[in-house]
Amino acid sequence: MKIGFILECGPMGADKKVHTLLAKRVQPSIEIDAVTLDDKKKLIAGCGAAARVLLKTCHRVLVIWDLYPAWRQRGELPCRHTDRLAAFASLDAARVPRGRVTLVCIDAELETWLIADERAVKAVLTKLKSPHPLGTIVAKQKRPESNTNPKRTLERWFKAETGRSYIDRDHAHQIAAAIPNLSRLRDLATFSRFTANLR
Repeated sequence: MKIGFILECGPMGADKKVHTLLAKRVQPSIEIDAVTLDDKKKLIAGCGAAARVLLKTCHRVLVIWDLYPAWRQRGELPCRHTDRLAAFASLDAARVPRGRVTLVCIDAELETWLIADERAVKAVLTKLKSPHPLGTIVAKQKRPESNTNPKRTLERWFKAETGRSYIDRDHAHQIAAAIPNLSRLRDLATFSRFTANLR
């Protein structure tokens, strides 16, 4: 089965790498065709046209974006409902059947999934910091989806443990690849929605 992804990143962006990697772990036989639309604004406006093209060869399409994009304005409070209405308007304008498209808005952003399993973060940090042992700053997150800035959490962990910056295009897929199993991610509503539409 072939699934289309519409993502808010560049062609080699973190979202494309992580979503493709995790989709293959959930459904190893899946084929993925991804369209990247740079940022949330372009994704919401252009998802209809992109989905129309993808549905020529794909069984279904997932439109995946961050509720809180990295480029958000200070104090900005985005609204999932507003995003969904705009995405549906784009799909309707392109005459895309809604039944073949699933909207997945990650609350708050891609890094929510990554901080959900601190074991994977520690594995990556250990490689970057070796041979020095890790401190205790990286802790299990009881409610990762309530963290409104998980990227900042990763930046703090990386800086404290390695002195290096967290760079999503370099480190996000490394963390995703180090997740020992998907049990903790399956506790996240948005990850469950993502995986349910891969089968």
